[in-house]
Amino acid sequence: MLEPLSASPAAFVAAACVVGLVVGSFLNVVIYRLPILLERQWRAQSDSSAGEPFNLVVPRSRCPVCQAPIRAIHNVPLLSYLLLQGRCAQCRSRISARYPAVELLCAIATGLTAWRFGYGAPAACAIIVTWFLVALAFIDLDTQLLPDSLTLPLLWLGLLASLTGWGASAQGLPSAPQTAIAGAAIGYLSLWVIYHAFRLLTGKEGMGYGDFKLLAALGAWLGWQMLLPIVLVSALAGAVVGIGLILAQRQQRGSPMPFGPYLAAAGWLVMLWGPQMVSGYLGLFRPESG
Repeated sequence: MLEPLSASPAAFVAAACVVGLVVGSFLNVVIYRLPILLERQWRAQSDSSAGEPFNLVVPRSRCPVCQAPIRAIHNVPLLSYLLLQGRCAQCRSRISARYPAVELLCAIATGLTAWRFGYGAPAACAIIVTWFLVALAFIDLDTQLLPDSLTLPLLWLGLLASLTGWGASAQGLPSAPQTAIAGAAIGYLSLWVIYHAFRLLTGKEGMGYGDFKLLAALGAWLGWQMLLPIVLVSALAGAVVGIGLILAQRQQRGSPMPFGPYLAAAGWLVMLWGPQMVSGYLGLFRPESG
């Protein structure tokens, strides 16, 4: 059944895009519902009264304006949004464009990952990491939280995948056990040290513990060697975006910004092109021969 995908890189990438589009639709549910679910769980610790069941499956998705359940035919990723012209089928209220944007982003990122790694187990690992990163980036963007229910499974999956021996492949994903364990430990401790040093110097908290766990998870998948490129790329991207928002008067100087989206984006870029980034950077300092 999967032989056509292994024989044709184009078919594999196309199939990955379609799967990514479907998964992106589910990630929209995760991005919206998981923070609410966690908040309800925290409240339930002090309030034992039972409420309406709420998780990633129930209740059915509804229009936020008229509360009409969304029919399956109106929930086809991207296509339904275009056919409905971005409006609810019942009340014609405007639907946020971010829902199809997440689906499209997930499809493109999944397709690029499939193209970069080619058919095989490393591609499957990289695609799973991609989906986790998309969900974490948007949840942090919305709530400035990186839920343990996503960061910790991503971390443990990276460590367990390192035991498979797939790290010996040309793609190097997942990492070998030694580099995965070192990557997880160094990833967590490096940001932990920066966090406490910043707090001692300024009296402020520069980031959250979720950022430590996300970098630890990326270290578990990619190895300790890729941690420095991830931190540098994410810090540079965060600085550029932050300065741009301040200049555009969209952000107040000193107001908190989520760091998770930049870590996630940098981790994804390094996962795909990290070795080339490092070798290209080091090549700048090599003396020319002859």
